[in-house]
Amino acid sequence: MTTDLFAPLAFTRGPAMKNRFMLAPLTNTQSHADGTLSDDEFRWLTYRAEGGFGLTMTCAAHVQRQGQGFPGQLGVFGDQHLPGLTRLAAAIKAAGSVAALQLHHAGMRSPKELIGEAPVCPSEDEATGSRALTLAEVEQLVEDFVAAAVRAEQAGFDGVEIHGAHGYIICQFLSPTINRRTDRYGGSPENRARILHEIIDGVRARCRPDFNLGLRLSPERFDLELAEIRDLAQTVMAQGQIDYLDMSLWDVAKEPNEEAFKGRTLMSYFTELDRGNVRLGVAGKIMNAQTARECLENGADYVLIGRAAILHHDFPQKVAADPNFTSIALPVSREHLAAEGLSPAFVEYMNNWKGFVAQPATA
Repeated sequence: MTTDLFAPLAFTRGPAMKNRFMLAPLTNTQSHADGTLSDDEFRWLTYRAEGGFGLTMTCAAHVQRQGQGFPGQLGVFGDQHLPGLTRLAAAIKAAGSVAALQLHHAGMRSPKELIGEAPVCPSEDEATGSRALTLAEVEQLVEDFVAAAVRAEQAGFDGVEIHGAHGYIICQFLSPTINRRTDRYGGSPENRARILHEIIDGVRARCRPDFNLGLRLSPERFDLELAEIRDLAQTVMAQGQIDYLDMSLWDVAKEPNEEAFKGRTLMSYFTELDRGNVRLGVAGKIMNAQTARECLENGADYVLIGRAAILHHDFPQKVAADPNFTSIALPVSREHLAAEGLSPAFVEYMNNWKGFVAQPATA
């Protein structure tokens, strides 16, 4: 296994990444209210492709109107989104980057005031005012994820990533506490993961044979159990239907939260699995060249760059020029972020992240 961040990375399906840097899917609230692509979001993403990322992934794009999780979120639930998505995919690929679109549904995390109705969840959830999906609605949800992948393929993307992390709808199905269904989508870990397997199988059946398919998982938090997610990761990799697994760890160096698993890194529980031909990537506080290299040394095939990519559109190029490169210290000025391709709406969103954006001095 290479520890060279600039060695190409081939996948079973689709084009190779020219290096080991993948742009993490990042919420940026920059697109139009109807989910169509804005010039601001186009600039933000294409600037990262030009900055050297081997794969440039969109923010989470919702596959149903009622699955919207944020204002200004990119949509992929209707053909009205095709012109913007087609323009985006072409520009990312023209910059020499693999173009990927992330498929998302927020489930119970959809704000009621944003979607204009009660959010949906595998089971009724009093805290969020969510209602349980009917069996027919679960089947429709699978169909809409697959249809969105077909739409992304039609738009010219090299592939899609299924968002199964961060407490959104697939994550809600995987949770033994949030998902209390008694039909074939609830109960055992296998039943709770059924929706994910059906989406993967549907994408494989209806997209071209060389369409690249990734999956993002969270191994803890969000009412998940580490052992279950580890077993799911092993199953999915052994089946070989996906091309890469993207593990969102919050911090690539951290130990697990669960007492029984402490004593080693959370990341190690996934790098030790038999991945077959599936590529394994990790995300979480990779802010400098050294940490990125350590991830490869510790068994990852590639790294996902989030906050460092917000701070530096050309993070891969900066690492290539300086093997000791470290991201600019936080907080940063609004001017710095604007120069890195963030619109005022995105800068305002980042202002909600404590300590990220410098605050004006008070008299």
